[in-house]
Amino acid sequence: MTGWSAALLPAGLVCIYFLMIMPHMLGKPDVSPFLGTFYAHRGFHDISSGVPENSLPAFLRAAESGYGIEMDVQLTKDEQVVVFHDNTLKRICGLDVPVNSRTYEELHKLSLLGTKERIPLLSEVLGAVDGRVPLIVEIKMVDSKTRVCELADRVLQGYRGQYCIESFHPLAVWWYKRHRPEIVRGQLSADFVKEDGRETFPMWIVHHLLTNFLTRPDFVSYSHKGAGVWARKICRGFYRNLSVAWTIRSEAELETAKGQFDLFIFEGFRPR
Repeated sequence: MTGWSAALLPAGLVCIYFLMIMPHMLGKPDVSPFLGTFYAHRGFHDISSGVPENSLPAFLRAAESGYGIEMDVQLTKDEQVVVFHDNTLKRICGLDVPVNSRTYEELHKLSLLGTKERIPLLSEVLGAVDGRVPLIVEIKMVDSKTRVCELADRVLQGYRGQYCIESFHPLAVWWYKRHRPEIVRGQLSADFVKEDGRETFPMWIVHHLLTNFLTRPDFVSYSHKGAGVWARKICRGFYRNLSVAWTIRSEAELETAKGQFDLFIFEGFRPR
């Protein structure tokens, strides 16, 4: 290898890396409607007051307080779009089975954390919020099938308020890039290292935003604990990409994150 070749190889690899993590740059949709507010994680919930996460009262409480809302959507066995976070019902409903193994009628009989509240349909949540505050809708995908994107989009197309979508699964973000490019889309990510110190290769790729070449997100939503990850810092600093922090759980964490992120998803306190 010649001296020139040895010098050019690192430069070429750096260029490839920057191209791979590059977010949406040309013809970007307007993100200004999502600025200037804090986002309540799974609604402004408070179980001590009988208001569980991802429930209609939690979303109403957030809207009435002027907070934007972050919520999670996935499909039931009969392909109804419901608002629910976990892949299984165990933590919230006490039933150790996948959400998508039950029909909506079956799910609607279950209690959220022992309260009178039930798992809501996405359409119900949209009707309750009624455009009063912006929404961040997380698409939950348990495999590579993008059916949930298609069906959630059908519901969201009738909504008159501001909303954007995000997902940990790059194929969900890619689906929106391909089919609904006018909708603001975000790539969710974090440091996925498990308790045993391992991180699978697919997790490592998303951790370092190496799927951005496929999805070209309008924003990156990253765990606030991963503010120092270079890919996230390059997206925000070099590419001027909107950077969202999740999940802020105290005023102290919020103050630390303010210099490193642009939007903030919070839980368990009332941000100032």
